[in-house]
Amino acid sequence: MQFIRSLLFSLIMISSTLLIAILLVIIAPLPYHWIIRFARIYPLINLFALKHICGIRYEVSGRENIPAQTSIIFSKHQSTWETLALQLIFPPMAFVIKRELLWIPFFGWGLAAMRPVAINRSSGRSAIKQMVNKGTARLKQGIWVTIFPEGTRVAAGTKGRYRIGGAILAAKSGYPVVPVAHNAGEFWPRGQFLKKPGTIQVVIGPQIPSNNRKPEDILADAENWIESAMEKIARGKKNL
Repeated sequence: MQFIRSLLFSLIMISSTLLIAILLVIIAPLPYHWIIRFARIYPLINLFALKHICGIRYEVSGRENIPAQTSIIFSKHQSTWETLALQLIFPPMAFVIKRELLWIPFFGWGLAAMRPVAINRSSGRSAIKQMVNKGTARLKQGIWVTIFPEGTRVAAGTKGRYRIGGAILAAKSGYPVVPVAHNAGEFWPRGQFLKKPGTIQVVIGPQIPSNNRKPEDILADAENWIESAMEKIARGKKNL
């Protein structure tokens, strides 16, 4: 039954990806905020399907920590799930992504219409400059920027190396960082087809100031808060 439910969800996700991507390409010339509002249909469809087909729900604590000011999100990255859910939890945002994602047929075309901060990771220091320039431009437009500081998805219960690029963006732009911890990888594991029913815990932390601070200090604060929150989520699950 778990296989059938996971298969049905995958079919819905593939179909919605094709449909929404084509429509996003069509409306790409429209103002950004119109595009991003339309794009939210995609996570709404798939999180609804995930809940009612696979039995995966989520709870968010710390919503009071979401500031009115445009900010930079530093999120744990364990699954595809958070790329959907963060779009519904937070104001309109642009993800920092590797530019190769834009080359994927349909998915990449729709993603490009959402105007992400696409960088060439192989270009070394130039990649950080791209992130700072493009990210600051989005922030000044009132668009939040979402970064996965570990760079790639990590398995539940593990920790990747936190990279400095996002903290440099925060330090140079002066916009605060909002840290996010979650355990989505326990229910929608990285690279696995089967989805496990349960409730994902999402915790939003207090904003981390960046004005007149070193990138290393900003990154350390974000990493310490996120990993501490991950430990609390794990302990809370064990106590259930």
